[in-house]
Amino acid sequence: MSNNTLPLFTPEATVPVAAQQQIVATQVTDENRISFWPQHFGSIPQWIILEPTVFAWMDRFCADYCGGIWNFYNLSNGGVFMAPEADNSEPWTLFNTMNGNGGELSADAAGIAVCLMVYSHHACRTECDSMTEHYHRLRDYALNHAECNVIMHIID
Repeated sequence: MSNNTLPLFTPEATVPVAAQQQIVATQVTDENRISFWPQHFGSIPQWIILEPTVFAWMDRFCADYCGGIWNFYNLSNGGVFMAPEADNSEPWTLFNTMNGNGGELSADAAGIAVCLMVYSHHACRTECDSMTEHYHRLRDYALNHAECNVIMHIID
């Protein structure tokens, strides 16, 4: 008897290993924004406070933050995050008073950093394994982000 099963995913030989494992972010359409939170976090205790908590942490970390529109993103590894909509390419200056670390980040990197902080604190507070999984999926994406060093410095 032979084993004729194929792997679930067979990348082309010419695709670099790093690209084979790359996590991709896709912006959520306006029509799907309403279902974003319940779809991804609905089984997590007190999920309803996550979005306003992200806003509060951004306000805490960024002296220039004064509200605005945020975009939602799905990650190809099942993770999600939100980031402030950028009016221009100006960096966001974040400073974490809890560890004394700061830096300048793009809008999406600022959103990733703040979401990682919120996900981590919410996972500890609720002791919910699903919330911990959300943190790790986003962290995996952050580890390959162009601004990884600044993101990790902020959340350390």
